[in-house]
Order: sequence, then C-alpha cells, then structure tokens
Amino acid sequence: MIEIERVGDHEFVASNERGATVRIGRKGQEGSFSPVELLVAAAAGCAVVTSETLILRRTGGEELSAVADAVQSESGNEVISIPVTLSYDLSSVDDPEALETVVRRAVEQFCTVTRTLKQSATAPLQLPMPLQTAEDPL
Repeated sequence: MIEIERVGDHEFVASNERGATVRIGRKGQEGSFSPVELLVAAAAGCAVVTSETLILRRTGGEELSAVADAVQSESGNEVISIPVTLSYDLSSVDDPEALETVVRRAVEQFCTVTRTLKQSATAPLQLPMPLQTAEDPL
C-alpha cells in the first residue's frame, strides 16, 4: 500500500511500508515528481528491473539504464504512450538479436506496469461519505 500525505501547497509525500518516500507535486515544481513523471518512472523502472539479471548476465557488464517520456494527447490530459529505451553495452554479445528477443519477451510477460498499462487499468476514486444527522432523513 502507498500512503500520500499533504506537506504543503501542492506538495505531497508518498511512502511505502518499507520506509521509502518520494515527493509529489505539480509539473515543474522543484524537488518533486509530477504524477505523470511517476507513471513514466514506473514504466521505465519496471522494464529495467525486470530485465536487469537477464541483460547483465548476457552482456557481462554492469552498466544498464533506462530513459522514458510520456507522449501526451493533443489536449495534454492523457498519456497515450510511454516509450522506454534501455541502454546497455552489446560489445561482448554474440547474438544481439537473440538478446533483444528475450528482453522484449521478459518485459512483455513479467513487467507488471507495462502489462497493466496495456490493459488500461482503472483507478476507481473513493471519497468520504458525509455524516448523516438526525435532521437529515437520508
């Protein structure tokens, strides 16, 4: 579970049960991630975490990184794509195409974030119910 608490004007801190935190704010706000940036980070992070062991074992290297960005609709109110680019050294790989195939397959099968985005997961919003009083018959 993730808990998000307001810490100032347009400033929030998300925390998990393991004690990790991340600052959330509006786009461009110093020292924080916007919600869309967190979505992009989740997509890229899931791909790189999912493929890390596979890539490093086959490349024999230690360098691995990911870059991603949100492609938004013309209105700017929807993310329509999150292209993720993984970077690693192929100089010691005998068959780069085979590595590409297994990395793509691993991310498509095991990356929960990517799979969820492809399924267009919903995010139902629950709001507090108003307290009923004796004067309020409903």
